[in-house]
Amino acid sequence: MKRDGPFVIYSMDSLIDQALQSFSDHYIGLSPACADAFREIAEPISVPKNTILVTAGQYSDSMFFLLSGTIREYYLKDGKDITDWFAREHEFTCAINSYFRNVSSEHYTETLQPCEMVLMRRHSLIQLCEQFHEFETLSRMAVTRIMLRLQRRIVSIQFETAAQRYANLLKVLPDITQRASLGHIASFLGITQETLSRIRSAHRG
Repeated sequence: MKRDGPFVIYSMDSLIDQALQSFSDHYIGLSPACADAFREIAEPISVPKNTILVTAGQYSDSMFFLLSGTIREYYLKDGKDITDWFAREHEFTCAINSYFRNVSSEHYTETLQPCEMVLMRRHSLIQLCEQFHEFETLSRMAVTRIMLRLQRRIVSIQFETAAQRYANLLKVLPDITQRASLGHIASFLGITQETLSRIRSAHRG
């Protein structure tokens, strides 16, 4: 392995093998030819906790597929740190505006735990989708899952109480309190940390 900034880049294929198995288990299996092509473009990396992967103002063409750990997306509003997305193992994440629109990111992307992941560049993923129908299907499935989660989040913020939002977050991420700080969770739910503490006390009771 070798270091590239905050990343530890693995020369072995173990993380790529894990990614291919995760695709098969959680999305769709890839043909041997497609798997080989994926191996050519995937960059397996290990990243420490509290690493900033993407900074606001930065252009990012990187897509991350997590194999372990947790990542959050956040932005700064009037000096306040607002979390608006969590990603965990078996999920794709990226600086979405920068990645898809080729503009500077409005968000920061940060690891909340030590993370092992596979990094892929946009132009390489586009080529894979053009060359292999199953990888295009995989990409569509990943985007659909993100859209459904985003839609659920919008509905939650608009129509649910703070307690309902917390309960529903636990259904999706039951161990979120072991993955993220209460401050990050509270900002994600759109409430204060004090309100979250009261909800958690009532929830346990």
